[in-house]
Amino acid sequence: MSTVPHLHCENVVVRFGGVVACKNVSLRVETGKVVGLIGPNGAGKTTLFNVLSRFQAHSEGHVYLNGQCTDRRRPDEMIGLGMARTFQNINLFQDLSTLDNILIGAHRLTGDPVTNMYSLPVARRRHRALVKRAEEIADLLRLADELDVTVRHLPYGIQKRVEIARALAGEPRIILLDEPVAGCNDEETAELREVVRTVNRELGITILMVEHDMSMVMSVCDYIYVVNFGANLADGTPAQVRANPEVIKAYLGEETEA
Repeated sequence: MSTVPHLHCENVVVRFGGVVACKNVSLRVETGKVVGLIGPNGAGKTTLFNVLSRFQAHSEGHVYLNGQCTDRRRPDEMIGLGMARTFQNINLFQDLSTLDNILIGAHRLTGDPVTNMYSLPVARRRHRALVKRAEEIADLLRLADELDVTVRHLPYGIQKRVEIARALAGEPRIILLDEPVAGCNDEETAELREVVRTVNRELGITILMVEHDMSMVMSVCDYIYVVNFGANLADGTPAQVRANPEVIKAYLGEETEA
């Protein structure tokens, strides 16, 4: 393992009143890897995701991105540090086109509004460059034919790809994917599985993924963390996690043993 992982947290504790949602949770996401975070409903996965992306405060422990503590960072600052994320429920601008939704993800790269206003040729060149980059991302994620389509008219699985494309537009080095295939049919799941592999292998982007679809997790992840009742239960390679008796008992089910 590298000395400094791309993203890691140490002994994170989150309390909602008298309820402890995360109990000293720790994990490491190594640079260039696809890491899964799994566990039963209510295990604390989304809470931890929100802590890592700064949408949720934690009362104890620390979070580090590229060795830099992010405990006091705002959510909007995280993309500037190289982190983007998607959400469990699609969070697109439904009345805008696919292209416009992708461009929204590049807002941090548009420059200062006042400078743009007084440097119109510079602003136009910057915009053309962002559109070109958005088109390249769309092509990579097989969205080139959907760029002018209003998002609300796209099938659910394609909207999921648009959300990932929007996250990529900000030029992140790590993406947090919150249940990327939730609600998808088998065909859409297969397409998104390839999207995750493409983002990781061709763009070299590190990925941390929460997902309930075990075929997806086992096929794309290099390493997996399992949480239960808000605490670390196990971690290891897909083969190690699949064979772990505690994981089988708590989450995977007895049929997974074979």
